Amino acid sequence: MGRGRTVVGARIAVNGQRPTANAVIEVQVAHLGLDRATNSPVVILQEKDGERVLPIWIGPAEASAIAMQLAGVKFARPLTHDLLKQVIVGLGAELRRVTITQVKDNTYFAELFLHRDDHVIQIDARPSDSIAVALRLNAPIFTSDELLERSSIEMVESPDAPQPLDADQLKAYLENLDPEDFGKFTP
Repeated sequence: MGRGRTVVGARIAVNGQRPTANAVIEVQVAHLGLDRATNSPVVILQEKDGERVLPIWIGPAEASAIAMQLAGVKFARPLTHDLLKQVIVGLGAELRRVTITQVKDNTYFAELFLHRDDHVIQIDARPSDSIAVALRLNAPIFTSDELLERSSIEMVESPDAPQPLDADQLKAYLENLDPEDFGKFTP
C-alpha cells in the first residue's frame, strides 16, 4: 500500500498530517446508565477536565462489552472487542485515540486512529465499539468541543435522566435481555 493511498473504510495519512477543523476535548467513560424512557443502555462520556457530559445511546451487547471491561471481567476466550485488540497489537499497530466525530439523525459517528510505522490509519466506526476497544487498549477518547457543547446534557436528577447502573443492576439487566433486543438475523 502506498503512502497517502485511500483504502476502503479507512483514510491514511503519513506522519499524522491531517488537518483538524475543530478543537478536540478529551472525555472519559463516567458511567453506564439506563434510559428509563426507552429502557436502552447509555454510555455517559464526561470531559476529562470539566463538567459537561455526552450521553450516547448504545445497544445491549456493546453496553455489556464496555461494562465487562470497566469491571475488569476476563473471559477464557476472547470476545469481539478483545479479538480486535489482539489484531491491532498483532499487526504492530497502536490505537492512539478514538474520536467521537459527529451526530447525524440521532446517530453518533466515531473514528479510530491507528498508528503503524509512519502511517496513520483512520477508521470509521460506531462509538460504542470504539469506546470498548479504547478501554481495552488504554487509548484516550476525544470529541469536538462543538459536539460536546451541542449534545451535552447537564446531569441533574430527573426521572427521565439516564441512571447509573451498579454491578447488580447491570447483571440483572443483562440476564433479563430478550434475544429480540439484539435484532433479527437475516442471512
